[in-house]
Amino acid sequence: MSENKSFLSGNPILWAWLPLGFLASQIAFEMTLPQNVLQAMNNENGLIELLQALIVFIGFLVALVTLIKGWKTMRTPLKLWITLAALCCLYVTGEEISWGQHFFNWMTPENWQAVNDQQETNLHNTSSWLDQKPRIILLLGVICGGLIIPALQKFKPEWLPQRFKVIYPESALWLLAAITLAHKIGDKIAESANTLLFERISELEETYMFYFVLLYLLTMYHRLVPSKSGNTL
Repeated sequence: MSENKSFLSGNPILWAWLPLGFLASQIAFEMTLPQNVLQAMNNENGLIELLQALIVFIGFLVALVTLIKGWKTMRTPLKLWITLAALCCLYVTGEEISWGQHFFNWMTPENWQAVNDQQETNLHNTSSWLDQKPRIILLLGVICGGLIIPALQKFKPEWLPQRFKVIYPESALWLLAAITLAHKIGDKIAESANTLLFERISELEETYMFYFVLLYLLTMYHRLVPSKSGNTL
């Protein structure tokens, strides 16, 4: 099994220009669009949530194709790792669209409305253990994978177990991790100052984190799926 370390570094549009373009668009929208338009973009059925669902669903497809094409060459731990990623992406996709409710507009059963904060047919609005806790884990994963691991690879590579080398994110993901962390820090500063940095900044943070996951899974595909010539695609 060979490893393509340069997939993202060879595609700056994916890891640099798209995130920076999205960030520039955020700033432009906040400065120019009326408040009601910003709220509509960031509400439960708005453009940002649909974009999140699309990103994570593509991540699910990438993980699924990686499993199918790389099944014969992957070791069991890698199969479990990619399977877990696929299941998580599928779950998040379903939750983002309330398992189809945002498209088909069915009524939430009364007994479920009683336990769901937003009266939707999803799980993440029923408990912080299904909403905030997984979100914190993902945020920590993005910071660790995008900032800490690349820093250790550069300055203290002996601190990283080499047997896990194949699943370490590419260093190019530092930008997405930095933008995500900047949003989190900026949100906390704005909150302490009783002001608003971006309209529903938590949704924007999620968008960057989900895109981080997608790029990571694309990296794993290019590492784990052999081409016809015997090298990774």
